[in-house]
Amino acid sequence: MSLEISNAQRAEVLTQALPYIQKYNGKIVVIKYGGNAMINEHLKEQVMEDIVLLHLIGVKVVLVHGGGPEITETLNKIGKESVFLDGLRVTDKETVDVVQMVLAGKINKSLVNLLQIKGGNAIGLSGLDGHMIKAEMKDERLGYVGRITGVDVTPITDLLEKGYIPVVSTVGCDEKGNVYNINADTAASHIAGSMHAARLISMTDIAGILRDKDDPASLISCIDINEAKELFDTGVISGGMIPKVECCIDAIHHGVKKVIILDGRVPHALLIETLTDEGAGTMVIKEKKDSHEF
Repeated sequence: MSLEISNAQRAEVLTQALPYIQKYNGKIVVIKYGGNAMINEHLKEQVMEDIVLLHLIGVKVVLVHGGGPEITETLNKIGKESVFLDGLRVTDKETVDVVQMVLAGKINKSLVNLLQIKGGNAIGLSGLDGHMIKAEMKDERLGYVGRITGVDVTPITDLLEKGYIPVVSTVGCDEKGNVYNINADTAASHIAGSMHAARLISMTDIAGILRDKDDPASLISCIDINEAKELFDTGVISGGMIPKVECCIDAIHHGVKKVIILDGRVPHALLIETLTDEGAGTMVIKEKKDSHEF
């Protein structure tokens, strides 16, 4: 049964959102979106609707995306097995060609198209455009997996100034033109830091940082860097959460004020996080005394 609300209730909701709209107006928010959070098509449409709404109320949204599951699916179709080492995809020359095709082609353009359908004005970029994401080989055992050596966000800022939503796929290159597969969390962290973004929001397929990984009610709503280190040491942050939280901390060190690990499975999680008191994940900040700063 659908929940009917009156026009007065709609007006009340908008009024309650007003302080947040004022706070975010003109601010840069980098949204990392990818992996399993992109699989559900209905949720993907809601995420794009949220991004368009934030854009229309004056937030300078930058969408940075990965696409691991679709890369794996495409490799399977050509009969190539996906091999992972320490959570990173081993990327030979054939695999990096597929990564470039899937990320900079299929996924990037489908997200741009969906944003346009929802009323936004989006343009797709890859880390190769303007050599925006410079990289070098991270580890010979991983092949063409890149470590970021520099980020030039000029193409992104140019698009923002012209009123577009930049959609960035995370491939990079070196001075010789070699193409590298770049971890999307890492790329978003560097881009957000270089742009002095007010927020980096990392959309994932878990609730956030849990004290007990089996208990969603144990969600930690806010931690600072020192608390995060304690959670690493005690094993609360483990497995796939380790690189995500490390990227959050890197973003803070790069100058981002607040980083949110957001549950992308929650309908309209972006709006809940940005335009309400409730929030919808775990906020990572430099120090707890800074928590009341924007």
